[in-house]
Amino acid sequence: MKTIFGPVNSRRFGSSLGIDLSSQLKQCNFDCLYCELSPSATMQEQVDTVAVEDIVNELTEALKTHKNLDAITFTANGEPSIYPNLNELVDEVDKIKQSTQTLILSNGANIYDPNIYKTLLKFDQVKLSVDAISKDIFNKIDRPYKDIDLDKILSSIVKFSKEYKGKLYLETLFVKGLNDTKDEIKKLNTFYLKLQKIQRFDLGSVDRPPAYPIEAISFDELYDISKEFDSSLPIFIASRKNLDNKQSFYTKDEILNTLDKRPLTKEDIEILFDNESKINLNLLEKEQKVSKKEQGNFIFYENSKNFIKKRKKH
Repeated sequence: MKTIFGPVNSRRFGSSLGIDLSSQLKQCNFDCLYCELSPSATMQEQVDTVAVEDIVNELTEALKTHKNLDAITFTANGEPSIYPNLNELVDEVDKIKQSTQTLILSNGANIYDPNIYKTLLKFDQVKLSVDAISKDIFNKIDRPYKDIDLDKILSSIVKFSKEYKGKLYLETLFVKGLNDTKDEIKKLNTFYLKLQKIQRFDLGSVDRPPAYPIEAISFDELYDISKEFDSSLPIFIASRKNLDNKQSFYTKDEILNTLDKRPLTKEDIEILFDNESKINLNLLEKEQKVSKKEQGNFIFYENSKNFIKKRKKH
């Protein structure tokens, strides 16, 4: 069976060679409403497992062909952390990866398991998901395995963010009418602010046919949601589907006010600003009223006053 796929060129993580730890069937401890795979029973352990040796042999051959990769990405038709030999596999991949970074795309549900926690620390990059802080909303969206404890997930992610030495990303996927309320966004913001050294917070919505009949939210709605989060957070809008927004004109003051509420990526600028607004942005940058910083593989523009304030905090 084939476990290696790609390389895939990702906006968020660069050129990535994937390892699918469950290529034959969906094996997951969540049955998310928005999953692109068919609905299935949740599980905490894989029932169909690929040998570490087979994965490493296939990866070794793939690396002979594919050079200049940014990442070797551990993923699955489901949740990669329920692969029983994950710790051993990371160690074996580390022996052959050379300068390429290891990345895992995890829902974070197993992070409070001490063994999984220690294994995640070994990765060069970790992407975790938090779709809700309220238990009822979490249960509705992510439909977790019966023994999964949301409070333990959240507290363990906070601890992990303080201890982890690599690049850490957090993703929230919004479903219309569930986790897009003012109250839930406020709870997410409070949680985000507890985390340390996060490279990027990715906000997205449904952009592939989902397992269940749910409704996505548009880029415009995601953009409005993004402004509800603290301006110190590196927020990236991952979804470009359902794009209703038309480019608008922003005065210099409006640009500064916008960037004061939330730093914008270059991609955001391309979508939101018309040509005259982009000229105003360039002028503000020359006047040192707008600063640029690279974080989480993206360039962010922010109000220089905020940039100075943040620097003073450290």
